[in-house]
Amino acid sequence: MSVAALISSLRTGLVTALAALVLAICVTGTAGAQDAASEDALKAALPKLTERSFDVKGQAIKDISTSGDPRALDLLLAIQEGDLYYRKSDDLIVYAADAESGYDIKDALTGEDLGNVGKRKVKKISINNQLRSILKGAIGSLELMSPNPDQRVAAARAMLSNPTADAMPILLTALEKETDPAVRDMLDLAKAALEASIGSVEDRLAAVEIMAGSMNPDVWAILGRLAAKSDGSGSEDETTVGKAAQQALNEIEGQKQVFALVETVYFGLSLGAVLLLAAVGLAITFGVMGVINMAHGEMLMIGAYVTFVVQQLMPNHIEYSLFVAIPAAFVVTGLIGIGLERSVIRVLYGRPLETLLATFGISLFLQQTVRSVFSPLNQPVTTPEWMSGFYEVNGALSLTYNRLYIILFCLIVFAALLLLLRKTPLGLQMRAVTQNRAMASSMGIRTGWVDAMTFGLGSGVAGIGGVALSQLTNVGPNLGQAYIIDSFMVVVFGGVGNLWGTFVGAMSLGVANKFLEPFTGAVVAKIIVLVLIILFIQRRPRGLFALKGRSVEG
Repeated sequence: MSVAALISSLRTGLVTALAALVLAICVTGTAGAQDAASEDALKAALPKLTERSFDVKGQAIKDISTSGDPRALDLLLAIQEGDLYYRKSDDLIVYAADAESGYDIKDALTGEDLGNVGKRKVKKISINNQLRSILKGAIGSLELMSPNPDQRVAAARAMLSNPTADAMPILLTALEKETDPAVRDMLDLAKAALEASIGSVEDRLAAVEIMAGSMNPDVWAILGRLAAKSDGSGSEDETTVGKAAQQALNEIEGQKQVFALVETVYFGLSLGAVLLLAAVGLAITFGVMGVINMAHGEMLMIGAYVTFVVQQLMPNHIEYSLFVAIPAAFVVTGLIGIGLERSVIRVLYGRPLETLLATFGISLFLQQTVRSVFSPLNQPVTTPEWMSGFYEVNGALSLTYNRLYIILFCLIVFAALLLLLRKTPLGLQMRAVTQNRAMASSMGIRTGWVDAMTFGLGSGVAGIGGVALSQLTNVGPNLGQAYIIDSFMVVVFGGVGNLWGTFVGAMSLGVANKFLEPFTGAVVAKIIVLVLIILFIQRRPRGLFALKGRSVEG
């Protein structure tokens, strides 16, 4: 390389470095100037918070929110929570926290710890409902810039519930930068809600069209206010917008009815899942052994109490308690069922009335035993955190997690029972005994052992049904009595001894009950369902899915 070329290269590199340095200095200087301006705006707004006039305080809140200072959000949240005070001696704005004597305070701007002062030395920044509304919108505006999408959605929702003209520039800026679809949808609604209040007629009609079909309750409220002018009580423009809003509300109402139907079906399926867990064991024992077991409901109750005992034994691990309670309830209730079959029911085969009376007496004995051990009062069973709460599909439909998990659990148990009956030696023997007991015995199947295992299996399934039931209702000595009649109805309706019939019957009765309850009440709904089942049995005595076999048909 020549000397001239080397000098030229060095000159170019030096110029580039100097340009970069100048640019960095300019950027730093601009940023520093912006930071200084933001701090000055914040310092100018804070003293206004000590004024008695709520209008002045409202303007101060707006100035704080638009200052651009990173401390603005914390200050506004502190005002909202009642943690922002001012020192009476010099009107200094401070954060205050309760202490044993007075308050521990620190400078709201610098964060400097100012020690402990008496309660009369400081005064809270007081607000009214109007300021709370302004605060809500201002906090929402600042949270729109959060890196957390969930927080941005919450902020957009807050602005939607309280649309103010000052928020429009912030909304437009946020929309330009936003890439998350869920946040954009909420921002579009907030923008439409604002335009519906302050825009031209064309803008307001377009905003109403955007809000039409939304399942957000805040949108319903906004459309309701606009629709109030549809009767011609306002100006011509207001009447036009009001009619469009009323039409949008009518469309939303139709969609709400659809979602209400879905919610009813969901609650019905969750009830059907509980009925299935309660009835499937009864269907197995009744189908194989022909025993009317009136103590079956108490197996549900015992399973629920096993859940309570397990949670008492592991209070620091409630989140995992159900995973211990399910096998524990199955084993405990299964062993109780086997004991009852070997000691009482075995000697009463072929005598249905005596079996019914004996098992009814056993149910009373089990109830009294539980009262003596645990007291007659209901016992608290804690729902694990992962089963708490709900999934919000939209403003008109929410699905609770506990019912969702119970439905899934019911399906898993049902699938496991089907596999057991079709793929295991015990299941094969149970089906053989169900279809023809004498022939099964002549083939070498120990029918007495099958009866005991069947009774234990049915009782064990009822026990884990009690675990599920403990997450929906109170655990008490009378828990099982509320489900024994429904369980028998499910078995008779679906077809004695048929698992698929029990499944269809349980889900059908659960949904039917939930559809009738809003119109008739819970008790009358059950009576109507019982009457319908009686009428159905008159036409199909063996239920929906009748078992086939010589002994059954005979």
